[in-house]
Order: sequence, then structure tokens, then C-alpha cells
Amino acid sequence: MSLLTNVMDHALDDGYAEAAERKAAAGTRGLPRTLRAKLGLAAGLVLAAVVVTVGAAQARISAPTLAKEREELINRIEHGTSDADAVQKRVDALRDDVGAMQREALKKHGGDRAELLALLAGSTQVTGPGVKLVVDDAKSAKSSGGGPRESTGFSDTGRLRDRDLQRVVNGLWASGAEAVAVNEQRLTSLSAIRAAGDAILVDNKPLVPPYTVLAVGDGRKLATAFQDSADGQYLDVLRKNYGIRTKISAENEVRLPPAPSLIVRTAQPKAGAAGGADTGKGTS
Repeated sequence: MSLLTNVMDHALDDGYAEAAERKAAAGTRGLPRTLRAKLGLAAGLVLAAVVVTVGAAQARISAPTLAKEREELINRIEHGTSDADAVQKRVDALRDDVGAMQREALKKHGGDRAELLALLAGSTQVTGPGVKLVVDDAKSAKSSGGGPRESTGFSDTGRLRDRDLQRVVNGLWASGAEAVAVNEQRLTSLSAIRAAGDAILVDNKPLVPPYTVLAVGDGRKLATAFQDSADGQYLDVLRKNYGIRTKISAENEVRLPPAPSLIVRTAQPKAGAAGGADTGKGTS
């Protein structure tokens, strides 16, 4: 009780009380008393009010301008995106035209080997038995913002990276696949699987998960050989430890589209090499 009584009797700290007494003794306690001090205080308050008012007025005036600039920027982005989409469609159409011309040239000059050459080059549609492998990011996958798995090990983002897809494709080739496509993108000897940020590019075309890999070959043997291979076990590690979702099945028939046009600027066929051994397999 004595402690509570002391707190109630001395609510103001002794230091504050002494400072208040000194101000009172010096005559500086409370509001200014002289006319000059009052005028100075009034001028300060008026100046503060003017600054606040001017700032509010400027913000109100500039708001429509900022909104207009934002709308113009959005319109420019939308127009730029539309133009880029139109150019991409034009590029795809030209690639299809070039591919058709190349296939016609193969038929015209390839003789009986034209269909085999087109098959090995990936320039013609392929159908036959094979496997369907669907690979998807983990359910809890998050964008890393700086590229998939920047470190040398695995990240905890649960996203499939380009190197993972490369190993899957190489494992299918090594297991006996005769033709491979990823999300309708046919792979050839000139194909590349790369990353751009979090996106996986196949021949410079961005793909979105899930990634559907179709491979032509003996379905059951191909699926078994791939699952038993080092690359198949690698994919199983991704599934068990990082939540990557996978599903593989043998199919009676899969259809692979033709690849875009193949442009070779440097390589030349060796004279007299046309009669070499034919392995019947591609080199991709």
C-alpha cells in the first residue's frame, strides 16, 4: 500500500518536476506571453498550414496526370504485346513454309531414301508405339525469381529446371527412343533445352508445365529401360525428395509433329560418304 501511495503522490518524475520549476522561475512556462512571441507562433502555424495546403493541392493536381501516364503506359505495353504476338505468328508461318519446302526438296532429290531422311531429320510427322511421360512441378512450387535452382544443388522451390528435362530426354534417347517431342516441340540434332528465368525453352520456345514428353519406340521396353536407367532413377529422386510429379505409361500409338525447319549453314556432306552404314537411328 505504501508503494501505491508513493506512486500516486509522486506521479511526475522528480527530474521532470525540477525542470518544470526551473521553467516557471525563468518565466518560460506555458504559452508565450509577449506579443512578439505570440506573433511568431502564429506565423509558424500559418506557414505550416500553407505548406500542407500547397502539398495537398499539388498532389490533387498531379493525380490525373499520373493516372493518364499510367494508362498510356499500359496501352503501349498491350500494343507491344499484340505486335510481338503477330510477329511470332508470322515467324511460325514462315517456318512452316520453309519446312514444307524442305520436305518437298527431300522427296524430289532423295529418291527412295527421302522418307528415311525426313524421319531422321525430324522434318516429318511420326506415329507409332511409344511412351508418354508427364512431368510437372511440385504442388508447392514457388517461383525463385532468379532462375531455376541457381546453386549447384537442388533448391526447395519444387520447380523442374532445364537440366532436369535435359536428363529426361537424354535418358529416353539412351533407352531406345527413335523420336522425341516435348509439349508438341519435336527434338532434332539441333534442338536445345535451356532456361530463361523460371521458364524452360525448347528451341527458344517457352513451355509451361506440365511437360508432356512423347517418345516413339517399343512402349513397354522403352518405359522399363528408362525407369531402370540412371536418368530414370534421377527423376525418381526428384519425385521422392522434391515433390516433382511424374507419370509414365506405354502407349499403343503416339503422334509427334514435324520439327521446324532445320537450317545448316556450315556443315557439308563428305564426298563419297553417302554409301555409309545406316543405323536406322537419329543422332539427336
